Amino acid sequence: MNGLRQTLARFERPLRYAMGAVYVVAGVLHFLVPTSFERVVPPSLPSPRGLVYVSGVAEVGLGVGVLFERTRRLSAWGIVALLVAVFPANVYTVTDDVAGELAPDGMEGVARAVAWARLPFQAVLVAWAWWHARFGADADA
Repeated sequence: MNGLRQTLARFERPLRYAMGAVYVVAGVLHFLVPTSFERVVPPSLPSPRGLVYVSGVAEVGLGVGVLFERTRRLSAWGIVALLVAVFPANVYTVTDDVAGELAPDGMEGVARAVAWARLPFQAVLVAWAWWHARFGADADA
């Protein structure tokens, strides 16, 4: 197990920077195209625009937070929590065919397939953040 940990440790910093960039870009997009994000908020939730902005701020803040060793672990745990919190929106996107409605003409099938693929991929994103929270460069274990 120690050899595997050493191998993964070589990739920890570049993967952490990539993760941070992904969340910062995604968070900024919440402010650039809020209407697209509002459409995936389940109708049972209040204030879709407010939720889009709150999640955008969270993504930017957590994405920046994982870049710094001092805040890496807490921010990575925050990303895990955020991913769990937004999972209902991903489910809503596929169960109410929001993905097909958001796609350009002729791309509805691709959008639906991507939305379905996003559901299990969410587990990969959670595992990525969890790894940085638990086993990153300064882990005790």
